[in-house]
Amino acid sequence: MRSRKDAESKVRSWGFNHVFTWTDGPNAHYPPHRHNSLTTHLILNGELTITYPEDEEPKKETFGPGARLDVDAKKLHEVWIGSGGCTYVIGE
Repeated sequence: MRSRKDAESKVRSWGFNHVFTWTDGPNAHYPPHRHNSLTTHLILNGELTITYPEDEEPKKETFGPGARLDVDAKKLHEVWIGSGGCTYVIGE
């Protein structure tokens, strides 16, 4: 994919002020939670699976390298990281 620096610049260009790169180990899990503002995730490597438990028909969606995933402010979501871990740039 792209370098960390280039990816962080790209996310900043989308209008996010707080931008950082994060790496999760294999099979990490984030139980249902919310953020106060819109967040974006640009996947650099690995996979991330997300679901929105309060949706009428919750489904799991998996994203890989190059994918952009936005989570609306206050939207309840749950995340699982793939068996190879995942590195992504977060914009808040």
